[in-house]
Amino acid sequence: MRVPYVPEDVPVQNQTESEILARIVERRGSHGLLPLDRALLHSVFVADGWNTFLGSIRTKTSLHPILSELLICRVAILNKASFEWDHHAPILVDAGFPSDSLHVLKLDSFENSGPELQANQLLSPSQVAALAYADQMTLSVKVSDDVFERLKQYYNTREIVEITATVSAYNCVSRFLVALDVDERAGEEDASK
Repeated sequence: MRVPYVPEDVPVQNQTESEILARIVERRGSHGLLPLDRALLHSVFVADGWNTFLGSIRTKTSLHPILSELLICRVAILNKASFEWDHHAPILVDAGFPSDSLHVLKLDSFENSGPELQANQLLSPSQVAALAYADQMTLSVKVSDDVFERLKQYYNTREIVEITATVSAYNCVSRFLVALDVDERAGEEDASK
């Protein structure tokens, strides 16, 4: 970790900070504060905005949990964000994705791999389209018309906005995690280890 984590007993300066901390602790539930939270809490108001934004991305979209977690895990792989992978791969499995199929997220690209994946029934055509979109958003930011048109074949406008927001948000998360080495393994060649 490149900055120290705030102590487990997070120091607060006033009632506002205490309320912010309570919201973050409530969102985390029985798991308690994550190392990510303990890094963010150096800036209480940034941590509050982060908590609200990511809470919405995680729990208030219309996307199926498997799709959301596929996107999040793919971003983690592409950005070598071990902490993100370690946290979200189990959530993906809990949502119903087969654990023995997680390796599919390590493919070099989803742009031309659709038929092979669909033949093996690892991913649906709509999931492949969303992952190809996530790849372009993450690796080159600009998305080609072909990839976007394929996405539109499967998703309505609201879903496209939510897919875009999910990929964008977790690119933000992974960049924060890796830049500050939050999990002390940032940038490992294989984030899934």
